[in-house]
Parts: sequence; structure tokens; C-alpha cells
Amino acid sequence: MTRKVPTYYWEDLAVGSTRELGSVRPTREQILDFAGQFDPQPFHLDEAAAKASVFGGLCASGWHTCAMAMRLMVDNFLNEAASLGSPGLESVKWLRPVFPGDTLKLRHTILESRPMNSRPDVGLVRTLWEMHNQHGDKVLHMEGWAMFRRRTPAAAAQP
Repeated sequence: MTRKVPTYYWEDLAVGSTRELGSVRPTREQILDFAGQFDPQPFHLDEAAAKASVFGGLCASGWHTCAMAMRLMVDNFLNEAASLGSPGLESVKWLRPVFPGDTLKLRHTILESRPMNSRPDVGLVRTLWEMHNQHGDKVLHMEGWAMFRRRTPAAAAQP
């Protein structure tokens, strides 16, 4: 895969800026496939067990919800950005179950931004990822840091 010249660098990611990053609609088959491979709990795999659970029906793994959010993020933003990955998340909250056929929309907000002390060519942003279903209910809340290449690296500190 040939990487194109990034459109977005750290300097372009202003605190308070928000992006709508598209939607996804998980199918029953996708939920079963993901759960079978990565989170084989009964309420993700078996209709009867799911109906008897607190969820009341077959639902996606929270990790599947995170993976769907990541796919939207990559396809609709990170592939155009000078992304350098992430040092990790501060929080992940699964607020409501995701059912087959739900339409999930992702919103991304920049909460904080600062240069990386140890790397003058890298900037850090703390981000909020919010995913809502078709009823407007928030199903996912994630906060964490991401690293982006700087368009203009800071000058190295002089002794």
C-alpha cells in the first residue's frame, strides 16, 4: 500500500475541533464472527442465552464496538493524517449494548494538545471518541492519546 502525503498534521488538530467520521451497521453474522473469534461469551454467540441475559438479545462485544470505531477512524481520518499511533487509552466505557442492525455513528473531538517533550517532531493530542446508535443513545465513550507528526518540528532545546 502506498501512503499518500498527509493532509492533517498535529498543527491542524485544534483543541475543541470535532469530526463526524461516518457510520457502520453491524450484522448478526458479523457479531457472531467477532465473538466467536475474540469474545465467546454466551450473550454474544447464542440467541437464547442472550435473550435471558441483562441485554435481552444478541449483542456485539464491546471490543467489537471499539474495533468498528477504529475502522471508521482509520478510513475517514487517520489514512489522511500523519498518524504515528497511540501510547494508549485512559478510559473505555460501553454504555449501551449494540444489537444487529443498529446504525452507529462516530464523533471524534480533540480535548488537549501538546508537543511531545522527548520528540520535537511529534505532537500529542488527547481525544474523545463517542459512538451513538440510531436513537441518539451513546453506546461507546473512549478517551486517550494519539501521536501525530508535526509539520514543523520544534527546535531542539539549547543548553
